[in-house]
Amino acid sequence: MGTLSTPVPAERKQPSHEASRVALVGVHGFGAHHLQNLERLQANGVVRLVAVADPNPPTPGALPPGTAVFSNLDELLAGTPALELVIVATPIQTHAQLALATLPHADLYLEKPPVASLADFNRLQEAATAAGRSVQVGFQSLGSRALLAIEELLAAGEIGTLLGISATGRWVRDRAYYKRSRWAGKRSLDGIDVVDGVATNPLAHAIATALRIAGARMADDLATVETDLYRANDIESDDTSVIRIRTAAGLPITCALTLCAAESVEPYITLQGSEGTAVFHYTEDRLTVSSAAGKSETVYSRVDLTEDLLEHRHQLRSAQGPATVAPLISPLADSGAFMQVLEAIRTAESPALIPEEYVTWEGEGDAARAVIDGIEDALERATAAHATFSEIGLPWARPAGVDVERPVLSLPDGVGQGGAAVVATLQSGAGLAARLSPRPYLHPVRTLAGVKVTDHLPADHPWHLGAGFALQDVNGSNFWGGKTYTRAAGRYEERQDHGRIIEQSAPSGAALLEQDLSWQAPDGTELLRERRTTHSLLVDYRTWQLELRTELTAVVDSSLGGPGSNGALGSGYGGFFWRLPACTGAEVFTLEGRGEPAVHGSVSPWLAWTADFPEGPATLVFAAPAEAQDPWFVRMADYPAVGSALVWERPVDLTAGDSLVRTFAVWIVDAKLSPADVAELVAGRVSATR
Repeated sequence: MGTLSTPVPAERKQPSHEASRVALVGVHGFGAHHLQNLERLQANGVVRLVAVADPNPPTPGALPPGTAVFSNLDELLAGTPALELVIVATPIQTHAQLALATLPHADLYLEKPPVASLADFNRLQEAATAAGRSVQVGFQSLGSRALLAIEELLAAGEIGTLLGISATGRWVRDRAYYKRSRWAGKRSLDGIDVVDGVATNPLAHAIATALRIAGARMADDLATVETDLYRANDIESDDTSVIRIRTAAGLPITCALTLCAAESVEPYITLQGSEGTAVFHYTEDRLTVSSAAGKSETVYSRVDLTEDLLEHRHQLRSAQGPATVAPLISPLADSGAFMQVLEAIRTAESPALIPEEYVTWEGEGDAARAVIDGIEDALERATAAHATFSEIGLPWARPAGVDVERPVLSLPDGVGQGGAAVVATLQSGAGLAARLSPRPYLHPVRTLAGVKVTDHLPADHPWHLGAGFALQDVNGSNFWGGKTYTRAAGRYEERQDHGRIIEQSAPSGAALLEQDLSWQAPDGTELLRERRTTHSLLVDYRTWQLELRTELTAVVDSSLGGPGSNGALGSGYGGFFWRLPACTGAEVFTLEGRGEPAVHGSVSPWLAWTADFPEGPATLVFAAPAEAQDPWFVRMADYPAVGSALVWERPVDLTAGDSLVRTFAVWIVDAKLSPADVAELVAGRVSATR
């Protein structure tokens, strides 16, 4: 851990020119911040605040002596000659009109977001160009000198190749926040766009800063923008959302934001590198870098955007040529990418209301605030996997769609709550980030009583996907996700080697799923074909059995491997894998041993996991495949998971046309079973198959 530096104050230059004549439109709300800043600049001889406009006049004594007060901008412009700069800090829906009125008279500082629609943004750009005016947009975080440090560390490769960027915002806002004005929390007001949501106003800096770090400034710098919008409050706009962006260069940016957290945390941008990470807390100008060289933390100074605009104006007036003029930090044109995001939000389906059972209200009256259950974990999962809330499968999120997930295994009427019980859902995995090695998998898998016993897209290992079958190394292609362990490097490395398993057909009945799958390398070359058959069987009132049979056929000569076969001792995962959800009181045991150290790597006819899950107690009993004595892979301390290791220590080689078969059975029980209970359950299976 490096030492924490103290903030370096921004350089203060004595003005080399006469104080600029400035007007402020909007003196309340964030306008009060501008008023304080202008008082500082006036005291330093940089500006002279000559006029303000607001229908609600400022309190007596709030303005410097001699400042004229008007009720609106038109009166201010008519009564104030020789203006050089106008600052607009008014409600979002007024920005376009006020900005267009200002540009014939003065340069403009326009608070964020600049306007409420892409059409207005384009109009404003045209007007600024026609008038020859400079326009600065109030994304104050872009003035942080940490951004230059980030640019330098990326250029130096300090955290390796930049793989993705995420923005996380967890703030708290109460009912009073949405009652502060008529436009608060509105998508539109009196037919005029407002778009006052979490991503476009209170946490807009998170998106703008992430875009700037990614080098995305213009609208054309973005390839796609996806929105997943929700609200817990009685408002029109979103208070909790995921915005997923892909730049024209292919870089993913995922912003997971809420105003319904249990407590406010300073928002941050995470740079996910192949050799490390950098985390930028933009409200504090604090940058933390973690890499092979260690960990360091530095707090940087910030350039004031008003001063930057004033200096830009001075340089334009005195410059010998355009090359001598420093560009604005946050010019209007550079908000094009942000406006593309705002437009996607503006035109998206209205935010979905989160049901009451997933929201806890804390406090009374106007001080009451909504807290979405588990929202902190949801934000972490979304940013780690570059996934939406729908894709994560949160209980309050919109369904992901039939092309993404579909119930595939159910049991007869009379089970569980009465009627058919859906016990497993198939996820296509098609929309997952390439780094997760997209593939089909089962999630959620549930007990007959509805206890969920799988997890997917966890923040610790987002490539862990429910129950399924995958390998980390097939002829050098990673079908597991995440980093790849290679013998040559002797460590896990971030590589562009992720393949995908594509579902070509999937006929199914109520208790049967038959899938034809194609294992394709990153370049699309088919390496393996798989026939995967999954079916469910009712055992008794509290137990059902899932059986998964896979037949892998080599399309080309293939070497099946993983970390264990590539030299990572004890990390022989690969093949059948089951990621469990967080649980308490967990125990794992086999016929011969108990506990992770005893069962990990062991060969035993069965392995049991028993625990208390969030919805209730359950036991999973995994039967070893009849075709081979593959070791068990077990994790409890780091994360909860069980696997049957196809390639524990050495690879499995298949000649083109050859096949390999593995059959797995899992009993899923609504109770915590003892070793004797498990032995009896397994014995029943053996006798039934004789």
